[in-house]
Parts: sequence; C-alpha cells; structure tokens
Amino acid sequence: MSILPLTSPSYPNHNIPGTPMSVSNRVPLMFRRLHRFQQMDFELAFWQLSYLCLAPKRVYRNVYYHKQTKNTWARDDPAILILLFACLFVAAIAWSIVYSYSPLQAVRLTFVMILRDYLLVGALSATFIWFFANRVLVSPSSHSSPTDSSVEWAYAFDVHTNAFFPLYLTLYLAQLFLLPVVLKDNWVCLLLGNTLYLAGFAQYIYGVYLGLSALPFLIRSEILLAPLLPLFASYVVSLLGFHVAKHVLSVYFGS
Repeated sequence: MSILPLTSPSYPNHNIPGTPMSVSNRVPLMFRRLHRFQQMDFELAFWQLSYLCLAPKRVYRNVYYHKQTKNTWARDDPAILILLFACLFVAAIAWSIVYSYSPLQAVRLTFVMILRDYLLVGALSATFIWFFANRVLVSPSSHSSPTDSSVEWAYAFDVHTNAFFPLYLTLYLAQLFLLPVVLKDNWVCLLLGNTLYLAGFAQYIYGVYLGLSALPFLIRSEILLAPLLPLFASYVVSLLGFHVAKHVLSVYFGS
C-alpha cells in the first residue's frame, strides 16, 4: 500500500488535461497568498533557508509530509518568498552603495534583482525543469494517479527557489565583500573570482538535482548533474586569462 495519498476530495486536480481551471487557479497558491502575512510561517522559512546551506537534503524531507497533509508537492506558504525579496533588497542597497548609485538607481537595481534575476529567470528555469522532468524523468512503470506521477510547475519553482539561495549567498553577498580583491588585475584574484562563479552555479545545479531526486516517481535524476561537466570545463579554460567576475560585473552594472 502506498504511503502517499492518491486522492483528496478537498483539492482539485489541476494536472489532468481537460480539467476545468479558473485563471486564479493557474497561479501557484504560494503567489496567491503573498498578501496574507499573518498566516506565514517565517520561523519555518528561516529554518529552510539555513538548512539549504548546511544540509539541503533535510529541507526536502518535508516534501513527503506536505504531500500527505495537503496533497501537493509544492509549498503553499510564501514566507520564503518574502525573505528572499528582503535578501535581494539588502543586496541591491549594498551594491548601490558600492557603485555610488543614486536613490532612483538603487530602486531600479532592486527591481532588477527581484523581478528579473529571481522571478523572471525563475519562471523560465521552472518551466524548463517542469517540462524536462515530466517528459524525461517520470518513471513509465508508475502506478500512481496522474496527480502523484507528474511534477507540478509550482514545485519546479520551489526547486528554483531553494537552489537560488546558495547562489545568492555566493554571488550577491560573498562576491560583494570580496569585490576589492576580485577586481584586481592578477591571476590569483582571477582564480578567486572565477571560483566564486563556479561555486554559485554548481550549487544551483546541485540544488535542482536534489529537488527532483526527492520525488519518488522520478528516475534518472542524475542526468540533471550533467551541466556540471561543461561548467567545470569552462572554468578550467577561463583560468587561462578570462576574468569572469570582471566581465559579468561590467555588463551587469554598466561600468
């Protein structure tokens, strides 16, 4: 007998083609609850962000409990979104101070980091994860119902969110503190800057892998680690003289 619930009368099935769905129901529940601050569990969100850096596998252990109690793999509490928005706001202000931005430029940078770097890139990444997982990774021998044997788009965005936070710490915060060293013109500083980008994107790729490997109906999730090979190869080639941090920051900040 499966330990996961296969049906639930209180939750409509949004994954079965042909099922009527209102426009509001197409928006993930987490986004529809952004205005309900009194119902957000910020303590749990802090715990999740902490363990995403220390022991990310522990975060995904809650996925099974969430599925059993709420019949969905995706989180429905937007507290972690609010915390990430706040983190990006702090980062935007700090980078604005470093680059001597005006208040208007600082506001613009805040919107760029939140809307483009996190939400827009996250939507594109989640769409790719959702499509790839459902087309390639779903086990053909699964005897679960369609709801339990397909990856929800909202869960794919959760995976992006979880993978984004370690990248944020590496490229938005650590790089900021190391900026005076990273931008110097010598090979050791080039090594440091390029290693930061290697670590940031490797953490993101590994985070995506952990998120999908946590689902029991997916197979061959190791495929998701394949981008690590070209990433590391590019890193080795860049050490011949291509300063990744310098080029990225010059494009990002226009200086």
